[in-house]
Amino acid sequence: MDVCGHHLNRRALLRAGGVLAAGAMGTMLPPVAFASATTGTELTEKVTGRFELGASDWHYLPVHVPPGVSEIEVSYHYDRPPAPVGELGNALDIGIFGPEGHELGNHRGFRGWSGGFRDQFTLSPSGATPGYLPGPITPGTWHVLLGPYTVSPLGMNYEVDVTLRFGPAGQPFQLSPAPTSAPARRRGRDWYRGDGHLHTVHSDGKRTPAELVAAARAAGLDFIVSTEHNNPSASLQWGQHATDDLLILNGEEVTTRSGHWPAWNLPVGRWIDWRYRDCQPAEFRRFVDEVHSVGGLVVAAHPHSPCVGCSFGFRYDLVDAIEVWNGPWSLDDELSLATWDRLLRAGRWLPAVGNSDAHSEPQVVGLPHNVVYAQDLLGPFLFDGLKAGRNWIAESSGVRLSMAAYSVYADKQSAGIGERLPAQGPVEVVVEVGGAPGTTVRLVTPLGPAHLAEVPDSGAAVVRWTTSAVESAWVRAEVRRPVPTSTTLDTMVALTNPIFLTR
Repeated sequence: MDVCGHHLNRRALLRAGGVLAAGAMGTMLPPVAFASATTGTELTEKVTGRFELGASDWHYLPVHVPPGVSEIEVSYHYDRPPAPVGELGNALDIGIFGPEGHELGNHRGFRGWSGGFRDQFTLSPSGATPGYLPGPITPGTWHVLLGPYTVSPLGMNYEVDVTLRFGPAGQPFQLSPAPTSAPARRRGRDWYRGDGHLHTVHSDGKRTPAELVAAARAAGLDFIVSTEHNNPSASLQWGQHATDDLLILNGEEVTTRSGHWPAWNLPVGRWIDWRYRDCQPAEFRRFVDEVHSVGGLVVAAHPHSPCVGCSFGFRYDLVDAIEVWNGPWSLDDELSLATWDRLLRAGRWLPAVGNSDAHSEPQVVGLPHNVVYAQDLLGPFLFDGLKAGRNWIAESSGVRLSMAAYSVYADKQSAGIGERLPAQGPVEVVVEVGGAPGTTVRLVTPLGPAHLAEVPDSGAAVVRWTTSAVESAWVRAEVRRPVPTSTTLDTMVALTNPIFLTR
């Protein structure tokens, strides 16, 4: 059995040339050894094997690297026979750890991950394939990590080629992190627009970093959070692409077999491990605590995404926010919104966020994005605002919204999105929208939709509604367009976090 109690096929523990040793962190394959060689020499070893249906998550191929190596190259391929009807096909992920170790959470040992996006990568002191970390090629035992993501009932044959090149180390890699400020967009205390879930060629995206920056600027964003799958390599080079009108912040989409969770506000080069499932709650808590220890936030991404392993299976009480809107509005977003709403009704307050999760054209950066109230356009202030739920979610930068609640009997008492308003009597809720022609504003309370108002063709409207803390413990707003998608009856244009009303 694997760590989650799933039964494994014994044939999955066999490989050409030997028997695998199973361990807590996965399965150890027979090692590959290289002899020492002279400068200019290139040596390659080929490894073949097979995984059966039910293979464990992680398999480690030890590679004994002698002194004098200036570059490691790894390539691999596997067969993809047509899967039987109703069954999944083959998919195999790959990464690598250095001789410092491959234990769970070993920051020093981790050297890169590309999942199933690439079939080849290289590492050297002066550079590395995107998704991998440049640095010294230290002699010792390295581990190529193979992760069978899905295995067909027909099995999976694979081949790994490891090449070592001997020679001088070359010039060390020059770190170029993003600046900590975007002066052209700083406005002091204001609402700032940002997309917190984005990918480039540093994981499974097709946009280059420069193309992502251009798309974010075109979308009218003030900031983005870089969230590559399971690696921090993009954070090492954002300074090469930064502009003075876009703040680039670091993160990682921690992509486990039991769901994805973006870790926001990570230090440059910080890596968060993903090698655990939802049946290992202590490990999830361990890495949530690690993110919090460096001032970061944990976000439950696309909780009801239909792709394999993408729906969120971990505990919501350990996360800081829920991504209720991911990319163009669809049924899984509607389900995520309903999950968040149920948590709210049960008295469990977690801020809602929305992000594009854009990978490549034609996916639109900023569809949707967060509009967050912050003291200034600086990372700590932005994340403080998001953690407090002082944000709403917009379809595009052309959509404008404000929402406030006022105590009728106390003229100076008011509250905005994500705030609390003590009120003994009537409360007037005021929502102003712009850039949203032909939509409907919906005010939602714990009892469900409580008030509807149409937005005229001008796209602008002021909606007023009176309630009380007795009737409504909280109020939030949605702006919907009566245009169906392929999976929903209408389309979300904007939605807010709640204003809480207390007696």
